[in-house]
This record gives sequence, C-alpha cells and structure tokens, in this order.
Amino acid sequence: MTKLKPGDLAPDFTSKTTDGSTVSLKDYRGKKLILYFYPKDDTPGCTAQACSLRDANKDIVAKGAAVLGVSTQDESSHQKFTSKYQLNFPLLADTDRAVGKAYGTVGGGGLLSAAKAMVGMADRVTFIIDERGYIAHVIDSPNTKNHAEEVLALL
Repeated sequence: MTKLKPGDLAPDFTSKTTDGSTVSLKDYRGKKLILYFYPKDDTPGCTAQACSLRDANKDIVAKGAAVLGVSTQDESSHQKFTSKYQLNFPLLADTDRAVGKAYGTVGGGGLLSAAKAMVGMADRVTFIIDERGYIAHVIDSPNTKNHAEEVLALL
C-alpha cells in the first residue's frame, strides 16, 4: 500500500456519520477538511484528541475548515462518545474499514498497525485536505492533548 502524502488526491469516500446521515468527501469541496483517524471511542488518547479539536472548533471553522473524525466503531458508539464529551463535529462510522484502508490507516505497514487491524482499529493519523480535494498535510503522530494547535498551525 502506498502511503498518502501532501499533493496526492485525497481518496473519495461515502459513509455514515454520528447522526446517521451520509457524507462524502465531495461534500467538503470548497473548504478545508481535517480528516482525523483514531483507534477507538472513549479511550484516554482518543478522548484527549477529540476534546482538543472540540475546544478549538470555532477557530478551525474561522480558518475555513471542517473537522471529521473517523474510527471503526458504529454509529451507536459514536453517538455515546459525542454525547458524553459534547463533540461539535461529526464522527464517521467506518465499520467496513473502507475509508481507513483507502487512507492507509487500517492494515498499513508495521507490526503495531497489523495488530490494530486484527482487532479492527485504525492508526492515529490526521489528513488536512484542501478546498480542491488534495492532501495538504499529513500528521502521522498527532499530539493528542494539543492536536488542535498542530492543526491550526497548518491551516
């Protein structure tokens, strides 16, 4: 699998979000998209990352971007996670792992990635996609507690 890098066309996707609506990459054309993949709802690192983005979402939107979180849990798990932490952006239920596979975050290289894939979890990677649908930045090892600051510095 080829690792996505800045300048690559972002793989298209269509999937269900927290509220059961269907979204596609094309729905975000004309604005930047923070597409962040995380291993599992309601775990310490994933919660810190989501809350960092939640707390800075107004600043992210002010810079012309939207946030979309992606993990392999279902809509029900995402709804509980969203409600518990008052998340103000949608989460994508990638239960068939199609989006994660397209972005190389499920079943990618390395022993840890392989182990996560075996139990159905994605690697923690963030893609910043530009207004035209191209990858502008890749954050391979996000700082979960300060992820919003990392993202805002790149917008």
